[in-house]
Amino acid sequence: MPLGLGRRKKASPLVENEEAEPIRAGLNVPGLDGLDGGRVSLGEGAAHEGLPPPPTGLRPRLIFHTQLAHGSPTGRIEGFSNVRELYAKIGEAFGILPTEVMFCTLNTHKVDMDKLLGGQIGLEDFIFAHVKGQRKEVEVFKGEDALGLTITDNGAGYAFIKRIREGSIIHQIQVINVGDMIESINGQILIGCRHYEVAKMLKELPKGKTFVLKMVEPMKAFDMISQRSGSRSGSAQLGTGRGTLRLRSKGPATVEELPSAFEEKAIEKVDDLLESYMGIRDSELAATMVELGKDKKNPDEFAEALDETLGDFAFPDEFVFDVWGAIGDAKVGRV
Repeated sequence: MPLGLGRRKKASPLVENEEAEPIRAGLNVPGLDGLDGGRVSLGEGAAHEGLPPPPTGLRPRLIFHTQLAHGSPTGRIEGFSNVRELYAKIGEAFGILPTEVMFCTLNTHKVDMDKLLGGQIGLEDFIFAHVKGQRKEVEVFKGEDALGLTITDNGAGYAFIKRIREGSIIHQIQVINVGDMIESINGQILIGCRHYEVAKMLKELPKGKTFVLKMVEPMKAFDMISQRSGSRSGSAQLGTGRGTLRLRSKGPATVEELPSAFEEKAIEKVDDLLESYMGIRDSELAATMVELGKDKKNPDEFAEALDETLGDFAFPDEFVFDVWGAIGDAKVGRV
């Protein structure tokens, strides 16, 4: 079935073997004092340069506790409306430059990619900021088409390693770890690039050649020094939110209940499709797609909404149609 006539077409930035996963960024929260057990959602695309911050009077009064992941006193931060402002507040709290913050995890100081701060923050979540540590330069021989990396970014200009596939080329290089920020490839500076741009560049490197990676690893606490990669943490999620504060690219933020049974089923189906078509799993991206599609009347409206909100991914028509079908199946309760 043809889809999306007149849609903006571009080569897909996602690559088959070099995976890329996004982090949504950009809080834009009206004053919401007294919310009990909610979650703060980071709106898609709100961290992009060129968008003005909201007026000071409309910024959140929510207060979060934070520490530097390698160790520090506890700080209190408030009044941020996107990831860049969050990093600036962390910088103010600990007397460091905002550009020193690489990424944040929730409720664990470890480099645990399952606890990466992404699309939402529970009002009771504790934020751990991972800052720049040792720089390193590594020569890598690309003996296979796939390096075995999953790349993500922090929404503020840094792309870093989210996963390393066991047995892959990169897995065999012990000095490269989950959480390492990719600063340059063969001398080309990547600060400011999105995850899919870095993944595409790695994919396009010629097989049978050596290339040079310059990276920065997050500063580690004593109990993190022996970590090879971000393993799953056994710590419990501290946030116990019953609702979600969802930010939208257009219109005001809304407080919503946790996802319905339909939404949970649809998100799971779309996440499976993402892995099948794009080689990634990202439940937050899947949730965004379900949110965009659940009220649309036909697949063309859905395709247009995807182009408007997630146009950088240039999803192929076949994939969009299958996602639309998965959302429809979830609505009627099909397995």
